[in-house]
Amino acid sequence: MAESQNIEWKESWRDEYLKWICGFANAQGGKIYIGTNDDGTVIGIQDSKKLMEDIPNKVRDILGIIVDVNLLAEDEKEYIEICVSPNTYPVNYRGEYHYRSGSTKQLLKGQALNQFLLKKTGITWDSVPIQDVAVRDLRNDSFDIFREQAVLSKRMDKKDVDSSNEQLLDSLNLLDHGMLKRAAILLFHHNPEKWIPGSYVKIGYFETDSELRYQDEIHGSLISQADRVVDLIFTKYLKAEISYQGVTRVETYPFPKEAIREAVFNAIAHKFYGKLIPIQIKVYADKIIIANDCVFPDDWTVDDLMGSHRSRPYNPLIANTFFRAGFIEAWGRGIEKIKDSCTQAGNPMPEYAVKKEDIMVTFRSLMTDTTQDTTQAVTQSTTQVGFQYIENSIPMRIIKVIKDNPALSQSQIAEMLGEKHDTIKYHMRKMRLSGVIEREGSSQKGKWIIK
Repeated sequence: MAESQNIEWKESWRDEYLKWICGFANAQGGKIYIGTNDDGTVIGIQDSKKLMEDIPNKVRDILGIIVDVNLLAEDEKEYIEICVSPNTYPVNYRGEYHYRSGSTKQLLKGQALNQFLLKKTGITWDSVPIQDVAVRDLRNDSFDIFREQAVLSKRMDKKDVDSSNEQLLDSLNLLDHGMLKRAAILLFHHNPEKWIPGSYVKIGYFETDSELRYQDEIHGSLISQADRVVDLIFTKYLKAEISYQGVTRVETYPFPKEAIREAVFNAIAHKFYGKLIPIQIKVYADKIIIANDCVFPDDWTVDDLMGSHRSRPYNPLIANTFFRAGFIEAWGRGIEKIKDSCTQAGNPMPEYAVKKEDIMVTFRSLMTDTTQDTTQAVTQSTTQVGFQYIENSIPMRIIKVIKDNPALSQSQIAEMLGEKHDTIKYHMRKMRLSGVIEREGSSQKGKWIIK
């Protein structure tokens, strides 16, 4: 039998194996067999009587826990079984915290150690109180946004919504004996980065993976970030396709707003702020990528995340406040809502890349059959000259305009697209040189032809 999460084989006893006992106690418990080789075959031990006395005493004196130590025999060969139960409180070996993960022992350091200690003591990361900051240091604008949204969501009693800021924070469990918890500072302080660096969102528009055209950073309280990030994406980074139903103007964005909103709000609520890394949103003409550092429950797999699951947030106080404001759900339905929104809009299903402490979701743009056919045709004709057409790029938008009205001049095209005349002139020159379009007739009375 091979070593596993809960079993370790050792040929003889060494005091350093107290680290393994420490690791089992801090994890799910397990058993160590002394007097066996690596495949579990019993080879026997010497001085079994002395070890039966020494091991329990050393475990008690050095680790501060009690373990069961049993003397076993097989084929007249004696070996020892050490049974370690999972411990409720953190166990350390001479100041070191070891943890059994898979079939290996890990020495916990840095953020991993912080997470472990918080988990063992029943304290969540966002519930730790912060000194030297008071309720009066929080601005009213974030409280105003929260109160407005909480009233709309109908997820809080009116008396709590109408109470003072301090009473509101207390009703949301964001105070600890009058001290603000981390969640309170992140949610309502205008500059939470003073205490938690990296608690902001970065957005960038990329032509290619290596070519960044422009970018923004959204700072401030999480309540205000949630209100601003989605609006910025849809007003500055995306362009809607305009159509008319009778006299009604209809704007169709390449991505479903409800899905993007849900993904952004969940990223803000569930981010692991201890990593000190901002949420990163990369916008392309044909996709949006949202990357976020987070911590999943130890027993979760990707299938658990993607399927129906209970809500088990890493930041329960932040998640509860977002829920009360109507920003997110409290039943683990976020991903289901995202998938339903994409289905209703006709977009492809989002793609998730999940690791232990980060998640990346990719949304693909909505492209009509006509657009796809045109894109494929012009791409095939221009790939050799390195001039590629993608949805919502300026060349693709030019093609759509002249397809509907081939008699337009370059200045008229620029006005319709909201771009500078020089920009349109530059792209149309390249399109003509590459043989994608041509002008037939004079500049005043001619027309554009898509080749």
